Amino acid sequence: MDATGHPHRRAMLTGGLLAAAAALSGCSSKSTPKTADAAPRKATKTAAPDPRPTTAKEAFARLMEGNKRWVSGNLQHPDRDPTRRELVAQTQEPYGVILSCIDSRVPPELLFDTGLGDLYVLRTGAQAVGPVVTGSVEYGPMTTGTPLIVVLGHQRCGAVEASYKALREGATLPGNLQAIAEALRPAYEQTVKRPGADPVDTMARAQARLTAGDLRSNKDLAPLVKKHSLAVVSAYYSLDTGQVEVLSGAPS
Repeated sequence: MDATGHPHRRAMLTGGLLAAAAALSGCSSKSTPKTADAAPRKATKTAAPDPRPTTAKEAFARLMEGNKRWVSGNLQHPDRDPTRRELVAQTQEPYGVILSCIDSRVPPELLFDTGLGDLYVLRTGAQAVGPVVTGSVEYGPMTTGTPLIVVLGHQRCGAVEASYKALREGATLPGNLQAIAEALRPAYEQTVKRPGADPVDTMARAQARLTAGDLRSNKDLAPLVKKHSLAVVSAYYSLDTGQVEVLSGAPS
């Protein structure tokens, strides 16, 4: 191999010539006739994807079923093959929007056992939002009729912990991390009033609830929520168990 780990060109050419020679030898040989009882290969069929959920209740149920599989380890890995890739190549209709944290241990597509084209996914530190993030969340419900938004907080959130400590001590986080702390100030102020046994965990849950509440009541999404074509759910993910706990807004 060369310094980059790729096979040398000479080795590749030699291997190719040997393979070609072997193929020609096989074609010209009369000593290996076809056997009459050789069974023809059957074409494999890819299972048809489940119908796209069209209501918030159906979409929410689909996500929670996927999370149960994640917790149990009985995963289906649906819609993750070339057939699905070709199906969604020209257009998409995700049934859910997930706003979650950047934490590497909280990948929405995995913990809900979903496939290609199922979800719009946004990830920011502690689900901190601003105009661009809010606009991105609105995209699905307002353009493709996505019926569900889930704001997903999680256990042991580093962004929440750093923001909590900075706000408590009146310190300034470096760089643009301070913008995350400021976005989490409402959750911090709520937590100060009722810190619970673990203030950081209390703040993580408060952040998910407050963000979902703000999205649920904003001027563009509120009309969709009012006519029940959209639900905005806040939830909390346990790193220990893999389970998603609903905090508020579950469609009935």
